[in-house]
Formats: sequence, structure tokens, C-alpha cells
Amino acid sequence: MDLLRSEPMQLVQLIIPIESAQRSISYLGDLGLFQFKDLNEDKSPFQQTYASQVKRCGEMSRKLRLFKEQMKKANISPSTWSTRDGSIDLEKLEVKLAELEAELIEINSNNEKLQHTYNELIEYKLVLEKVGEFFSSAQISAATRQRELEVQQPSVEGSIDCPLLMEQETTAYPVKQIKLGFITGLVTREKSIPFERILFRATRGNVFLKQAVVEHHVLDPLSGEKVHKNVFIIFYSGERVKSKINKICDAFGANRYPFSDDLSKQFEMMTEVSERVVELKTTIDVGLLHRSNLLQTIGYKFEQWNLLLQKEKSIYHILNMLNINVTKKCLLAEGWCPVFATSQIQKTLMRATMDCNSQVEAIVQVLQTNELPPTYFCTNIFTSSFQEIIDAYGIAKYQEANPGVYTIITFPFLFAVMFGDWGHGICLLLATLYFIINEKKFYCQKLGDILEMVFGGRYIIMMMALFSIYTGLIYNEFFSIPFELFGQSAYGCRDPTCRDATTIGLVKVRDTYPFGVDPKWHGTRSELPFLNSLKMKMSILLGVSQMNLGIILSYYNAKYFENNINIWHQFVPQIIFLNSLFGYLSLLIIVKWCTGSQADLYHVMIYMFLSPTDDLGENQLFVGQKLLQVILLLLALVSVPWMLLPKPFLLKKQHQERHKSQSYSLIYNVDDPLESKSHGIHKNHQEFDFSEVFVHQLIHTIEFVLGAVSNTASYLRLWALSLAHSELSSVFYDKVLLLTWGYNNIIVLIVGIIVFICATVGVLLVMESLSAFLHALRLHWVEFQNKFYEGDGYKFNPFSFTSLNDEDGL
Repeated sequence: MDLLRSEPMQLVQLIIPIESAQRSISYLGDLGLFQFKDLNEDKSPFQQTYASQVKRCGEMSRKLRLFKEQMKKANISPSTWSTRDGSIDLEKLEVKLAELEAELIEINSNNEKLQHTYNELIEYKLVLEKVGEFFSSAQISAATRQRELEVQQPSVEGSIDCPLLMEQETTAYPVKQIKLGFITGLVTREKSIPFERILFRATRGNVFLKQAVVEHHVLDPLSGEKVHKNVFIIFYSGERVKSKINKICDAFGANRYPFSDDLSKQFEMMTEVSERVVELKTTIDVGLLHRSNLLQTIGYKFEQWNLLLQKEKSIYHILNMLNINVTKKCLLAEGWCPVFATSQIQKTLMRATMDCNSQVEAIVQVLQTNELPPTYFCTNIFTSSFQEIIDAYGIAKYQEANPGVYTIITFPFLFAVMFGDWGHGICLLLATLYFIINEKKFYCQKLGDILEMVFGGRYIIMMMALFSIYTGLIYNEFFSIPFELFGQSAYGCRDPTCRDATTIGLVKVRDTYPFGVDPKWHGTRSELPFLNSLKMKMSILLGVSQMNLGIILSYYNAKYFENNINIWHQFVPQIIFLNSLFGYLSLLIIVKWCTGSQADLYHVMIYMFLSPTDDLGENQLFVGQKLLQVILLLLALVSVPWMLLPKPFLLKKQHQERHKSQSYSLIYNVDDPLESKSHGIHKNHQEFDFSEVFVHQLIHTIEFVLGAVSNTASYLRLWALSLAHSELSSVFYDKVLLLTWGYNNIIVLIVGIIVFICATVGVLLVMESLSAFLHALRLHWVEFQNKFYEGDGYKFNPFSFTSLNDEDGL
């Protein structure tokens, strides 16, 4: 019963020599049973002793993040099976990471420059190809036009057709010739139309623009992204126009490249650019190969370096929480640890002292304190998931009774009451067995949010599946189909023809069905009233039993903490009030089942309050019932002021007596800090506010009295959800599977089976199981735990390297 109450804890002071402090903290992190207290809360991070070491670790973390980003871009994953190199320490790692970072940054810088040049050459090559095609086609068309003009008559000279630009240059102005310049380059396709419009407006139409579409993507030299571009050539006249065009090109991000109209120079430029492209491609490939090899080398050691850095960083954070002695030769640490771990901590510190060859051993001494210790439960892989359900509501107060022990049984059982079908239970069991069998494989994988949640609760689901099989056998439902598993039905027809089975009914021909609901009940007209009555009464019995368990646990809490006021003025009236009303109702249900009486329990409970002295008549179940009801009603009425009035006055009296015993105390020496501290603890007592205590007790009394009714009614959700689950399962079986089976068509049958499987999995196994899980969770958190569980503690959070994750070091 280790889970029933949390482990005994103690406040311990450690005096550690400064030369073995780092090794001692490291070994305590491997042990994972000591929670350090921060003794330097008033200091800023920059004033802490090991602030420079933490800064160094942060700088190395930045370098590891850089390496991780670069490996992710290169599709290189860190190796998880690299050997541990024990010779490397933080100083060597810092030097190694600095060298690798400088080398990687240099390689990336060179590759970026080479890639930028390579992308420019590719664009230049496209310009040479497209503009060269434009010039060659223009020359061919100009030559063709010249031959046509020579053939025509001289009278055509007066035609309105405009001559070519080159002809204008040579013929129209024979004295002063104008040289047309041109600019070539590339612009992104989405900006090509605004680019052309701005050029036209800025130059008043005194330019000639020609664009050619590049079919494939082009890597932009500046951004490095793949974009669609157009090659352009702009003819202009004058330096002012040229300046405007250059500014417009810069504004639109258009890359300009030189071009010659001489064919021989074009050929030379094309040859030179092609050779440089090949050379740069080879150089870039070699650089990328070198970079990949460097990242693979880093990836092989990455996990080891990351783990080492996480440990060192966490150690320095702990060291910053310690106080340095005035001699600056030892560190003072305070923290919580379980009592059973005291010897382990001493052995760990002794081993650290021996490994550091220190001449002074660490000292472990237990401190006396009035602080509330943290809560620590020793859980295993099975019980941890159930304990997390309780911790989600609130961490148990130190040494408080832990509902997690009972939750292991009650939670899956209440779930199964609402989910009772042994066919569905087998499906859940098979699914969770898959997770349990392959749990080692799933531990090493990164699962999604939903799958990770299911995997974490695999043992809870297993218990829910086992109890669902058990309750399903009691309900005798296998996908809503009854089976005679434990023998033949106790009922049969009156004659072999069974003509009057639907009118008169069946008769009992054998002994009672030995286990669960008789299969003959299913499909009859009285099935729903019978199951409604059975499940409703069963829900009340389960609810009253669990609420009584909660009140009994409040007694054990009060007894453990030696709180007699809570025993006599909280536990006793509560147990009397609950059982005077709903315990009596549970007794009536059991008596009615055993005797087969036709008494109306609604009538009995209502008139127990309205007319307690009236004769019960046909609703009497046993002798002396009337007198018992009057006594129980009086006890219930007495228990309400019993809960309300005595406790506030007794608490006030208890506080006054305690205050009188502390009125006279010793005069401590102010030079002794330990005595002054303990004196301050007694001095700073809280004033007793009687009105606040009385109002709190009034609220608690009203909450319990009203909650006894509402909580009992809340357990009827067990009946409602069980009925809903059974009816849904019956509808899917009758209206989907059997309906398609009657068509005698293989295609319709296959479709019906698929629909039945999808409905069963999606609605019954997923949605219904989630609904039953949430309702069982509510019954434990609200109806059960509010009877005894305070849940205002804080969790034991020891310094441990096992709790480090990948993000801590990065």
C-alpha cells in the first residue's frame, strides 16, 4: 500500500566542499531523489555565482541549435547510437564547437557566394541566348525588308510606312546620326507588365521594349528562390533616358547584364559563360559534399554533446541555487528528499568526494521545519497513469489519503458499467494489447497528440476493457447479441409450438440463469422496463457505496493527522446523514430484490419526509420499518446542526489554548540565527477569524447536504449511459447488419458490413468510450473525492537527469 499515503519526506541540509560540488550535484542528478530549494531567490541572474558558466552553456546551446538547423536543411538526422566518449569535458566541447561553427560558417559563406555567382551566370546565359535570338531574327527580317524595298518602284518612297529605326538613323538625319543604345536583363514575370507600363510613362514612349518568356524556373541570385522570369531588351536614345531605365530596373529588382551586338563577341561571351558555369557547378558540388561530410560528423556526436550540455547547464542552475560559505570553501544546499533516500544520498556524496580526491567529506544533516513537505508517490509503469488522473484534479496534500489506490479498481469498473458489452471490451483489449506489446518501439517514436495520449493511458484502457468484458457478461451482450454461455435459459414456452409466447409470455422451466441477465429477456417487450429498473437501482447502490468509501477515508485522514474535531463533528454526522437517507434507500432496494416485493420505493422515500407517522400499507417491506424511518429521519435532522455548530467553536477554543501556551517564551539570543528563525516561526501566528471559519463551515455543511442528493442523482448517469450504449449497439445490429442480410445481395451485404464496422468503431468504440471515460472521471473528481480529498499539496520535483528532454539543451 505504498500509494495509500505519500512517502515520508524530510528537509535536509548539505554542506559540500567547493572542489567536489559539481561532481556531487551531477551524482545527485543521476540519483534523482533530492529536490533543491533556491536559497538565492533575491539575487538577479547576473548576480549569481555561476552566471558566467550558464552564459557559456547558453552560447554552446546556440551553436548546437545552428548545427541542428543546418542538419535539418541537409536532411541529416543525428545519430542515436553513437558511443559515449567519457574523455570530453565542457572546456574541450566549447573549443570543438567553436572550431566547427567557424568552419561551417565559412563553408556556408563560400557556398552562398558561389551559388550567387552561379545563378547570375545562369541568368546571363539565358540573356545571351534569348537576346541573341532576338538580334538574329531582327537582322534576318531587316535583310528581307531591304530586298523587298529594292524590288519596289521609286514611287514607294512617298509611302506612309515608317522606315526602320536603323534606316532612320542613316537616311533621315544624314548630317547628325543618333546612336541607339540598349539594356538587357531579366525581370520577374509577375512584375513584367507594371515594368513595361512604368517604362512607357517615364520615357514618354521613347523606348522600345522586347520581352521573351523563360519556360522553366530560375533561381534568383538575391533571394535564392525559384521564380518565373522574362528576358527583356530595351532600346533607348540618350543618357538621361538610360539613367531613368537603370533606376526603374533597380526599383523592380530587374538584373541587368551586358550584351554585344557583334556576333563574334556574342559567341565568345557564350563560350566563356558556359565554361564558367561548368566550373562553378563542380566547385559547388565539392563544397556541398564537404559540408555534408562535416554535418554527418557533427550528427554522429550531436546527441552526446547535447546530453552533456544539458547536464552541465542543469548542474550550474542548481549550483546557483546554493549559498557559498563565508570561507568560500564549501557550498550550503537545502532541499527535500524521502526518508528512505537518506543513506543513498550519503553514499552518493561520499563517492563524489572520493572521485574528486577531496580531503573533506560532504555533510548531510536533517533540519526541523514547519514547512509543508512536497508529495511523492513511488509509482510504476502501471500505477503512474492512474495517479496522473488524480494529479490532474489536484496534488494530494502531504500524507493525505490517496484516492489513486482505489481509482485503479473503481475507475475502470464505473466505466465498464456504462460500457458493458464483452464484444466491445474484447476490441478495446486487442487494441491496447498492441500498444503494450510494442511499447518499447513506441517509446522511441514521436507520436501525435491523440496517439501519444492513448499510448500513455494504455494500462487504463486495458483495465477498462477487462471490466467491460466482465460487465458485458453480466448484461449478456455481445454487440447486443445474447448468448447462453453459462447454461440454458430458465424460461421456456408453455407448449412446443410457442403460439402464445408473445401474448401470454414465457414460463420458468429451469433453475435461475447462473450468471448475469437471462438471454430470454433480450428482444421481449419487458426487456426495457426490466433493464431500466435493474440498472437504475444498481447505479444508486454503487453511488452510495462509493460515497460512503469517500467519507470513511475522511475518517482515516482525520485519525492519521490526530484531528478529533473532524472525526466527531465531520465524519460522524456525515456518515449518519448519508446513510439515514440514501443508505436506507439502498437497504430497501436490496430487501425488495430479495423478497420480490411490489412496494413502490418512490412512495416510501417521499412520504418518509411528508408523513413519517402514516401507515405504510402495501409498501411495507419488513417489520419495524415505520419506526426505523422515524429514527433515521430524526438522525438526519440532528446531523445537520451537528456538522454546522460545534466545529467553529471548538476551533476557536483550540486556538485560544494554543495561543496561551505560546504567550510566555524564552528570550533568545539575537546573535544566534537559527534560534531567531525558530522563534520567528512561533511569533508569526495567524489571528483566528471566527466569522470566516463559521461561514466556511456553513458553506461546507450546505454543500454536503445538497450534494448528498445531487451526487446520488449524478450516479444515475451510469444507468443512462449504459442504456444508451446498449440501445445504440442494438440499432446498429438490427437496422444495419440484419437489414442488409435480408436482401440476399452480396454487394449490399458487403456495404452493410462495412457500415456496421465503421459505426461500431467510430460511434461505440471511440465516441461512446470517450463519453463513458469523461463521466467516470467526473464521478471520481466530484462525487467521490470531494468527500475527503483536499488536493492542495505540491508535487515532489527532484533534480534528475532523466527528466531532461531534447529542448532543454537547445
